[in-house]
Amino acid sequence: MLFLSLMLIAVSYFTYANYIRSKLITNIHRHTPSKIREDGIDYVATNRYVLFGHHFASIAGAGPIVGPIIAIKYGWLPCILWIILGSIFIGGVHDFASIVISAKNDGKSIGTIIEKDLGKNGKFFFLVFSWFTLLLVIAVFANLVAQTFVGRDGGPVATASLMFMAVAVIFGLVNRLNLVNLWVSTVCGVILIFICMWIGIKYPIPVDVFGSNTETVWKLLLLFYVTIASIIPVWVLLQPRDFLNSFLLFALISLALVGLVFYNPEMKVRAFNGFILDNEPLFPILFITIACGAVSGFHSLVASGTTSKQIDSFKDAKFIGYGGMLLEAVLAIIALIAAGYMIGQPGGNGSAVEIFANGVGNFLTKIGIPEKTGIVFASLAVASFLLTTLDTATRLARYAFQEFFEKTGSPEQSVLANNRYIATLVTVLVSAVLIFSGGVNEMWPIFGSSNQLLACLALLAVVLWMSRLARATWFLLWPFVFMLVVTLSSLIILLINHFKTGNYLLSAISIFLFIVAVLLVINSCKIMVRRRRAL
Repeated sequence: MLFLSLMLIAVSYFTYANYIRSKLITNIHRHTPSKIREDGIDYVATNRYVLFGHHFASIAGAGPIVGPIIAIKYGWLPCILWIILGSIFIGGVHDFASIVISAKNDGKSIGTIIEKDLGKNGKFFFLVFSWFTLLLVIAVFANLVAQTFVGRDGGPVATASLMFMAVAVIFGLVNRLNLVNLWVSTVCGVILIFICMWIGIKYPIPVDVFGSNTETVWKLLLLFYVTIASIIPVWVLLQPRDFLNSFLLFALISLALVGLVFYNPEMKVRAFNGFILDNEPLFPILFITIACGAVSGFHSLVASGTTSKQIDSFKDAKFIGYGGMLLEAVLAIIALIAAGYMIGQPGGNGSAVEIFANGVGNFLTKIGIPEKTGIVFASLAVASFLLTTLDTATRLARYAFQEFFEKTGSPEQSVLANNRYIATLVTVLVSAVLIFSGGVNEMWPIFGSSNQLLACLALLAVVLWMSRLARATWFLLWPFVFMLVVTLSSLIILLINHFKTGNYLLSAISIFLFIVAVLLVINSCKIMVRRRRAL
């Protein structure tokens, strides 16, 4: 499974990705927004390896770990097929195209770009939908981080996470001022990260440090943190912390791959368990459960939100966009194998993150790393990426809020479009309501569908953009059609289930998302028909 997957993924990067690049980028030397609009805050030309670290850390999070572990109930075969084929033909194309189309449109989000084809209504629906989805991301990940800090191994995670932030700020300042060579600062930064992990294990913050209200206090502190992280320049914290944290994930992936080879675990679950399990059909539920690792709409928000504003050259788009998606697929495959081995054994009955950490801890014993150390290392790495997704989502939500109030083509903009402080404050306050409402977990299936609908709409935006330029769109159109069928059918299933259980709020949300998707598709089809007739 492992070697076949890696071979297919590697071949696709050097073949299919090159074909996609030839269709998306006609002028590789064209100036990027980071060169044209350099402002030292959001638009910052960045080394391709540093930006890859930021981009990968932002899109990875816990998604490629949690999704495959939940979906493995259908069997490992449909899961691994979807991860491989999805990442190569849909996810990689989706991420790559999102970076390119945004960079060619002044670093604007997909919502603003789609306005050129679908008008103000199209922009309205997309930005509102994006902002709502990002609020769910902030709420869910803030809850997960807070629960991790008060969990069984929460002390080391909390200590290391706080120290990571201080190291990242120092790393960002050193590189911004060009005090030393990037590779020298990187080596020093990575060493400091592992020192932070060691200190965290030796001196953990007590899980009840704030008494009975510890989890609540952590949530408030996290909201304060993301508020600051969304306002300050990207090079101060967001970019350097994501870059350094990416080395944790690179180390985790590398060590886990080596451990897998030597451990050679036996899959304890069957290849296929059936088309309908727990009243949930394999199609389309599998395809909204495994999102990150195959295709995820959140990636388009990262690609067109922060990455496109920092990319130094269009030559880097394939490496960062398509390459980042493929590496995430590798992480998803590791998580799938860990779950397939651990489920039914001691340590295989906890949360998805615990199952993954226990599996990796077992694999690492074959290369001389104690099982407990391996489990803590995996847990810390996952927790670090929960934080990267959390602060990136807050900044992206701020962008979406500001772009919603922008007046296209007008030199005079409202205070809501220009003021990042107001946009951040509104975003964080609404997220706080969701965090403390206790209803986020019930909305997770809706979030899964909305996340894939974002991917569908991002592909739609690129299809419309390419058709306007009279270029080939088949490699975008077929993934769009597939994701549209997946999204609409999943929303219908969720609508029926929520209606049966009397949850009319979620039923209403399902109807709203379904209508938005259908309206956007109908308008898009009309536009493409008119363009074909004009040709």
